[in-house]
Amino acid sequence: MKISGEIPEKYLAEIWKEQRFVKEIVTEEGDVINVIFVGDENVEVGGPDFRNARIKIGNVTYVGDIEIDTRHSDWKAHGHNVNKRFNKVILHATYTNEPNHQAVYSQDGRRIPSFSISRFIDAQLIEQLKGRESHEEDTKTHKIHCNHLAQIMDDTAKYEFLFELGLNRFKHKSDKMIARLKELLYLDSLKLKEPVIRYEVPEEYLNKSFTYTELNNRKAWEQLFYEGIFEALGYSQNKAIMRKLAESVDMHFFYLIKEDDNLIHTIESLLFNASGLLPQFNYENKSEISDYVRNLHEKWLNLRKIYNGRTFSPEDWHFFKLRPQNFPTIRLAGGARIIFKILRQNLIGQIIKKFEEIFNYSVLTNSIKSLLIIHADGYWAKHYVFEKKSEDDIKYFVGSNRVDEILVNVILPYVYVYFEIFDKKKNAQKVLKVYSEISLDTDNSLVKEISDSLQIDLRSKKSIIYQGMIELFRNYCSKEKCTDCKIGDFVFNESN
Repeated sequence: MKISGEIPEKYLAEIWKEQRFVKEIVTEEGDVINVIFVGDENVEVGGPDFRNARIKIGNVTYVGDIEIDTRHSDWKAHGHNVNKRFNKVILHATYTNEPNHQAVYSQDGRRIPSFSISRFIDAQLIEQLKGRESHEEDTKTHKIHCNHLAQIMDDTAKYEFLFELGLNRFKHKSDKMIARLKELLYLDSLKLKEPVIRYEVPEEYLNKSFTYTELNNRKAWEQLFYEGIFEALGYSQNKAIMRKLAESVDMHFFYLIKEDDNLIHTIESLLFNASGLLPQFNYENKSEISDYVRNLHEKWLNLRKIYNGRTFSPEDWHFFKLRPQNFPTIRLAGGARIIFKILRQNLIGQIIKKFEEIFNYSVLTNSIKSLLIIHADGYWAKHYVFEKKSEDDIKYFVGSNRVDEILVNVILPYVYVYFEIFDKKKNAQKVLKVYSEISLDTDNSLVKEISDSLQIDLRSKKSIIYQGMIELFRNYCSKEKCTDCKIGDFVFNESN
């Protein structure tokens, strides 16, 4: 029977794992599927849902992976068709299959049969699973142990503690930036390239007093900025690999190509090839390859003669469960244009100048955001992955919400460190004031859940309160340090 509606993939995985089918399952082409071993459940961030499964389709026995999606179209939407991690998939299971498609294709071109789970389960099971989903939705805000006691503490005291935590989080980010700046200065002093050569920064170097000349190292400051931006563009799933890419394809190399006539395209060639995201197409067949991709390849043939940094592979990147707008390909296209602004438009200098000259905080933040929002253009305005046109045009490579996060987590700590180091105390205090006063239109699910649990209003959307909630959860709630938390200590003592 056909079941309407959808259920989360985690429940579909549970159905597969427990084989809760009411009749013999068959592929969309009508071949009987005999499950010998469902496979080992994948607990990693990316890759197929079950590994090393053993199934028989028709008269042929297969050993490989099982991928489960809600919709058949998710195979492409999630980038599985261009991800080598999914090259061992032997069966694609979906909840529904509308319109009817019989198979999907792996990155290496292999045809993978599909089957629709909804055709082989009963309505009662679906209702049970939807009931569980509804219950989890109702209780998911109970992330902190004092949820039922939060009303005991008045809101003013809660806000004061969150403000303190938000400030601590800012100082921690600033301290990390200072430490990384010293690493970069150390590398520059020894003329080492990271990460080809392993190194350890001596303790005495980290603690030394630097001269103005040593600190006034433009490329070190640009590299620090560039790494922070790329890490932020990677979100949680790709931030580590984005940072590694920024460390490998560094600003020193970009200066070698700074005067290139088509600089953005050259930067893209460098990033897409060094990252490993540009597929190995058959460049002999001109009809199958777009001019854009062919030019990326041809530019790389020359760039790799002088590039001696690290290169990566497609398996290092995560597309799984990402919205297409957040695919690494789109973020690298945006990143390439930010690098262009650093090299050709003095982006960092413009940001510093705005902090020095603009005193209205709303005008200041909007002005800086306008420098970082990247509108989509060219090839990537119509593609999420290589050589597969998107159904709709892409409007932004880096949109307003992502820029809000970059402003709070990268730009403000960066300029604060800059003003502190060059003894511009008034401007440094101004940065802290901006951080504590501005309200940003961010939509963080963790923050929403914590605010619901604490029963406080988030209408002001102060960035420092947002950051305070993240700090609260990560350093107290998730580690069950209730007695070390001012809120937890107060409400549990008051309730006894």
